[in-house]
Amino acid sequence: HSGLTLCLFGKIGKGKSLTSIIQHISLPLFSDSDVSMRTLSTPSPALILPRSSPALFNGSSTSSSSFTAETVAMVHSPPPAGLTHPQRCLRQPRDQQGAPIDILPDHAFLQIFAHLPTNQLCRCARVCRRWYNLAWDPRLWRTVRLTGDVLHVDRALRVLTRRLCQDTPNVCLTLETVVVSSCRRLTDRGLYTVAQCCPELRRLEMAGCYNVSNEAIFEVVSRCPNLEHLDVSGCSKVTCISLTREASIKLSPLHGQQISIRFLDMTDCFALEDEGLHTIAAHCTQLTHLYLRRCVRLTDEGLRFLVIYCPSIRELSVSDCRFVSDFGLREIAKLEGHLRYLSIAHCGRITDVGVRYIAKYCVRLRYLNARGCEGLTDHGIEHLAKSCSKLKSLDIGKCPLVSDAGLELLALNCFNLKRLSVKACESITGRGLQVVAANCFDLQLLNVQDCDVPLEALRFVKRHCKRCVIEHTNPAFF
Repeated sequence: HSGLTLCLFGKIGKGKSLTSIIQHISLPLFSDSDVSMRTLSTPSPALILPRSSPALFNGSSTSSSSFTAETVAMVHSPPPAGLTHPQRCLRQPRDQQGAPIDILPDHAFLQIFAHLPTNQLCRCARVCRRWYNLAWDPRLWRTVRLTGDVLHVDRALRVLTRRLCQDTPNVCLTLETVVVSSCRRLTDRGLYTVAQCCPELRRLEMAGCYNVSNEAIFEVVSRCPNLEHLDVSGCSKVTCISLTREASIKLSPLHGQQISIRFLDMTDCFALEDEGLHTIAAHCTQLTHLYLRRCVRLTDEGLRFLVIYCPSIRELSVSDCRFVSDFGLREIAKLEGHLRYLSIAHCGRITDVGVRYIAKYCVRLRYLNARGCEGLTDHGIEHLAKSCSKLKSLDIGKCPLVSDAGLELLALNCFNLKRLSVKACESITGRGLQVVAANCFDLQLLNVQDCDVPLEALRFVKRHCKRCVIEHTNPAFF
């Protein structure tokens, strides 16, 4: 029990009295008037762990190779009424019974519990009846976060949602965020549970869950109308995002077939094609952040559909989409002043022509990643520098045709530049970097790895940009 007390208060500091601890957390995170809402007699999921396995800490697991048995979600009833604290079950002198932690008010416990991950919150529910009641306060369950390769996540979601639905049958009105990233055992069954029980869901992260299919995603976006953030990166079976047929039929013509998603990450969804992107754009017209890294089947045609239906996109990544060319950038340029962030790294078909379109129409661009675009030259940098004067971050690493002349034009126009990478740019020397350092005083990061830059130039940069972190491969500079 003393170890548990130290676990809860270890972050507050040593040498502080319990009174000072209470004062430190005395501002209530929740009002006391709602504490009586909890039900005492229903079963609850205690701890979601593999059989005969080490405990999980901080929401993560130890090496997956140490687990061999199937993971189960254990269910327990609340502690008996006579058990108010585990230490009171021990036969000890009366003056040693109880613990200082018992004097904390409920709102202090709730404030502590609010910082615990899902698995540790379930552990706390097993300590005593009071902790059970507090741990299952609905206000602590706005987020469910489950991790682990061997976690039986479908069963865990079913048990958790069943417990959270006890006050509002079949519906979890408080649950807004579900994070199951890297839970490789997640299947469509687990997502169907979320879709049926969590109508107020706003954020769903399931990166690396490669067993999930389109049908389960359709079910979630159809039943969760408030969903705004969706991360399906690494879900290789996901090729489209749309409403189910039943949901589409129920919608009135005035409402349309739209989904409220604003943030969508489909990185490493290798099977995504232009037709799927067309469907996504037609249904998710409110998109502002879209990441399509390594969606290698996409072409310029898919980007044309995207711009037609989603004119409010602020951040877009098509890195490593090898079929995207200057024609695709011409379509992206139609986003005009909305676009702030663009990543076209390793798109080998892009040249100065495409960058010129972006520079001419997207004048509010703040971030550009063009690493590995070997067709980019000083002419493209010139158009970018003169039109996008508010640029703050630029990555032109591995662009062998960019030289000191391009850097000088950049430095004389983009005074707000904070991050610059010219890694492995063979034509860059110390002269261009010195001009950058003399004009961009707010520079915070400079990457010159694998560049033939003299030691004097690096020292010059350090003198003029004192807060700048220089990433280099010169062993003489430190």
